[in-house]
Amino acid sequence: MNKEKSVKYPHKPHGGKLVNRVLTGQERDETMERAKQLPVIMIDMEAVITLEMIATGVLSPNEGFMVEEDYKSVLTDGRLKNGIVWPVPLSFAPTGDRNEEIIQTLSVGDEVALADETKEPVAILKLDDIFHYDRDFRASHLFGTKDRNHPGVDSIYRRMGDTALGGPIQLLRRMHWGPFEGIRMEPKDTWELFFEEKKFKSVGGFITGANPMHRGHEYIHRNALEELDGLFVQPLVEMAKREYTRHEFRMLSYRSVLDTYYPKDRTVLAPLRVTYIFAGPREAVLHALIMKNYGCTHALIGRDHAGIGDYYDKYASHNIFDEYTEDELGIDIRLFHEVFYCTRCDNPATDQTCPHDERYRINISGTGIRELLRYGVLPPKEIVRPESARIAMQGVQPKGVDVNNQAVSPVGKTIKSLFPYYLETSGLGGSKRNKPLDVEELTVEDLETAIKDVRSNADRVYKEIFDEFSYVTDTLRSTQPDWVADARESIHKQQEMVVEYLEEKVNKAPEKASDEFMYQDKGEAEHELEVAKRIFNDLPSALRSEELEYRTWNPLPYQRYRGSDEE
Repeated sequence: MNKEKSVKYPHKPHGGKLVNRVLTGQERDETMERAKQLPVIMIDMEAVITLEMIATGVLSPNEGFMVEEDYKSVLTDGRLKNGIVWPVPLSFAPTGDRNEEIIQTLSVGDEVALADETKEPVAILKLDDIFHYDRDFRASHLFGTKDRNHPGVDSIYRRMGDTALGGPIQLLRRMHWGPFEGIRMEPKDTWELFFEEKKFKSVGGFITGANPMHRGHEYIHRNALEELDGLFVQPLVEMAKREYTRHEFRMLSYRSVLDTYYPKDRTVLAPLRVTYIFAGPREAVLHALIMKNYGCTHALIGRDHAGIGDYYDKYASHNIFDEYTEDELGIDIRLFHEVFYCTRCDNPATDQTCPHDERYRINISGTGIRELLRYGVLPPKEIVRPESARIAMQGVQPKGVDVNNQAVSPVGKTIKSLFPYYLETSGLGGSKRNKPLDVEELTVEDLETAIKDVRSNADRVYKEIFDEFSYVTDTLRSTQPDWVADARESIHKQQEMVVEYLEEKVNKAPEKASDEFMYQDKGEAEHELEVAKRIFNDLPSALRSEELEYRTWNPLPYQRYRGSDEE
């Protein structure tokens, strides 16, 4: 970053400067030749991605893999040993027999080349520390569990060895990002774009993971754009579970929605090539600091950001920010509650803004949306734009369903996650069922019924309420269809006829019927007439212009409204 320019920026990268450990030109060529003479440790794709993040400043102020003192301080206190906030340790403990042999020969002060599957050096690591790597210690402090079913915990035991190497790195070779190469952006690029080219004074960052873009994301984005100059959207790419939507299609689904519905001059889309840590609330803090290093002044954090299963409270990613002050984070954190679509409000909403109960709601569940796509169903337009869903459906992996026509998540769980009303009521906004449905017993047929119900009725709820309000309110009756008034007048005349007929019947009815099973006495006929009259009184009025003149109770000539005193 240009120091003269950066003094004008609204804030600084985390730790005060943007790290740059990328070698270029002659220095890079000379170091590459030297690297080929060094001991070599083989690394996997996740390590390659982490190296690139460190070298390009994404993880500033870190300049390499952590030494033991920093590593333990981060795990126990969420800070580096110098007190700077950092939530997730950057550790390097290679596995493999050959790597272990090389490690045994190394000492502090040595340099070692790190090579990928091509066996070509990617980076050089200068050793400032070599220490025992305690997998249990890391798992329990970082994730709060040692359960191997947790994907982050499993990754520790699967990928990490017994000895950790710490020290600064120098990047020799960037990876090609495949289809994302043309739109990749490094922090040095975004600071220049936001504050030099676009002249932004504020930018909201939004990092998103496994799901295609939905209306919950859009709700957060639009709230931010009402206040901030710019929006920076970064879908995570590369490392993901196979059940997720493939990242190429997620990026394209984002692009299609942003191109169609967002202000192009204020919205920037770029992939974030990062390893999934599955660290829940700690990862939310990491993402906020990554956004800061990309130049964002505000971090937009949704409910359950970076959550995984039921390992963390749904709002743990909000509560963790209470542990830090705004000054030490250096980025404004904006927290958003769970977004759903309320058909009664006719808007995306949260519990903070909507008073209506679940019978009117369509939930925005990322997992539920993925499973609908896996079943081959376009989700309701109220929760996913069709531009997003159509593309995302092509990237759901694995495709299809099993022999029982079930997707990765059981169909009942999918229905409950998206359509919470379905178990308790007969339909969207409908009456309660005599007996709630059992999630375990729901079938694909129930999914079909719920989908058809939402497609038919989601936009009817508010529309029909509006239609009723407008019919009884409009004094300009030409805006209302004549057939409604005609039908109401017809009903009135018919019921009036019923009343007249029953009045005559009462007049002729005997005080006591000769046969109570065949004939009515006067008392029963009078009761019948009373019911008919109440029905007549309950009928909605047929409203015509001449009948509504009374509503204009303070008429003034037009000239008087314009301020003229002339009659």
